Amino acid sequence: MHIDRDVYPDYPMSWQARTFNGLLRGTLKPASSLLLRHPLALDAAARLGTLSRLLPMTPPGHVGIVPARFSDCGGEWIRAGEGLDERKALLYFHGGGYFSCSPRTHRPVTWRLSVVARRPVLALDYRQGPVHRLAESLADALDAYSCLLARGHAPSDILLAGDSAGGHLCLATLLALRDRGLPLPEAALCLSPWADLTDVPRRANRWQDPMLPAGRVRWLARHWTAGLDPRDPLVSPVNGDYTGLPPLMIVTGSTEVLRDEARRVAVKARRAGVPVRYEEWPRMPHVFPILADVLPEARLAFRHMAAFLADVRGRAFLEDAA
Repeated sequence: MHIDRDVYPDYPMSWQARTFNGLLRGTLKPASSLLLRHPLALDAAARLGTLSRLLPMTPPGHVGIVPARFSDCGGEWIRAGEGLDERKALLYFHGGGYFSCSPRTHRPVTWRLSVVARRPVLALDYRQGPVHRLAESLADALDAYSCLLARGHAPSDILLAGDSAGGHLCLATLLALRDRGLPLPEAALCLSPWADLTDVPRRANRWQDPMLPAGRVRWLARHWTAGLDPRDPLVSPVNGDYTGLPPLMIVTGSTEVLRDEARRVAVKARRAGVPVRYEEWPRMPHVFPILADVLPEARLAFRHMAAFLADVRGRAFLEDAA
């Protein structure tokens, strides 16, 4: 099996990626630098995120979407591809800094994950700021996982995945499940995880990142950790003990300001005996797999995810046969 390794894809950078990086550098990054300076800006962004739920973000015709409801939050089931195993499930946590986006905005990721994982995907619409706190987001994630178990899914038939803040939630969920003595999922995939919410200046890739302004990431971390211990592993998973966790795949771009914390998670998990496939894609923007409709590199990344999941299945087969 080839799970535990570092991968640095050397595909030639596409013209689409070069163009998109330029657009991000000239629009979203300066806008974020200007606007994310006051809690009122978070409230306005959250309201815009709510409006995005009304936009006609329709996936391809072969993708089925069914609303799902939980105790304090909702979500949607996504089914794509042929021969899905309904005994299995993938629980997905969308990104958005804990204040924006929704399962609807991340359908370009979730329907493709359904294809490569060969199972339905449950995209969770967890509670977010500025109204709700990190603990409530985590409670929703744990509640959704418990719901899957109650539906009859075996832990070994469940995958977790998430991007950015959703990657943070994915890691925090794994640590919380382990600490509570609950059964763990088969594996987890984290795309550009935001893993360090301590008040640390991000100097690496400060100028190279085409999308995220390092200072605003730090400001946002301060906002969400007010009144909390930012060193708590459930607040900053980069500080966690990863002993006993299932295999991880971590995907990041080489020029992201969040790259180093993704690397640190991979190193800590490996030291704890966790098989980790760490992939660092050259000059790709934050959570680039969500751009699979336009970036060839993003579509290739899903092939890599499929290979990781095949290796996980092979590893489980060998362990069962031993």
